[in-house]
Amino acid sequence: AKSFHRKNCSTARSATFSTIIFQKRRSCASRELDLQISAVLRFKSGFLQMSQAMASTQIDLPPKGGFSFDLCKRNEMLVKKGVEAPKFRKTGTTIVGLVFKDGVILGADTRATEGPIVCDKNCEKIHYIAPNIYCCGAGTAADTEAVTDMVSSQLELHRYATGRESRVVSALTVLKSHLFGYQGHVSAALVLGGVDVTGPHLHTIYPHGSTDTLPFATMGSGSLAAMAMFESRYKEGMNKEEGIKLVSEAICSGIFNDLGSGSNVDVCVITKGQTEYLRNHQLPNPRTYVSSRGYSFPKGHT
Repeated sequence: AKSFHRKNCSTARSATFSTIIFQKRRSCASRELDLQISAVLRFKSGFLQMSQAMASTQIDLPPKGGFSFDLCKRNEMLVKKGVEAPKFRKTGTTIVGLVFKDGVILGADTRATEGPIVCDKNCEKIHYIAPNIYCCGAGTAADTEAVTDMVSSQLELHRYATGRESRVVSALTVLKSHLFGYQGHVSAALVLGGVDVTGPHLHTIYPHGSTDTLPFATMGSGSLAAMAMFESRYKEGMNKEEGIKLVSEAICSGIFNDLGSGSNVDVCVITKGQTEYLRNHQLPNPRTYVSSRGYSFPKGHT
């Protein structure tokens, strides 16, 4: 009986000891599990913060190609907060061109506007393309200058490579392809004129890339008034003096009937082997009053 009692006591003690060891192991395992869970939660929170930071800085990354509209929502938010969008200079313009007996005559006004404000009274809108080709531009001033400079540089490289005079159709093809690729987002309406080995040529190029070939053409906000002059007075076989007079009258008609056109009249006469650029050929709006004393401002005001 005593041996049996001892055996039972030893069995109970061993069972109690095993239970204590199991509980300790279980508590250690639970602590390890808690540590693992907390580590996973910390990793998830850190990953979430990192992804949010990447999402906030993703707008600064360069686009992969084509147009990027990432800033549209940002711009809308800024406008709602009262931040004004930057303004661009737009030439509400009258530009014209006609073919006469010996070549082509181009004309343009010289007013550039920013909304209702005249920002440049003597803007140059007849752009150089090649020695025998010039181009009048209407629309956004930056777009017309950038597009014509691009075509001018390409044609100059072509002349260096071939040793031949540039053709008007080459400039026309480059311009229409470039504008068509941008689907009208480049605001450049152009009147292209020149004389090459095939004779005089006059073309109009619209911002979407469509073109016309005409004996006389007008574009810009004052084009209707100028076209009225051309349709009533143009005739085939005009000489140089008649052509310059008609172009000047057409530009003046746009100046006096369109608020986006104004200031002076520029004329460019292109003939075989010669180009004559008449800057400020006419001044239809001279200042009628000029102070004899001039203007005097306190130091630091201008």
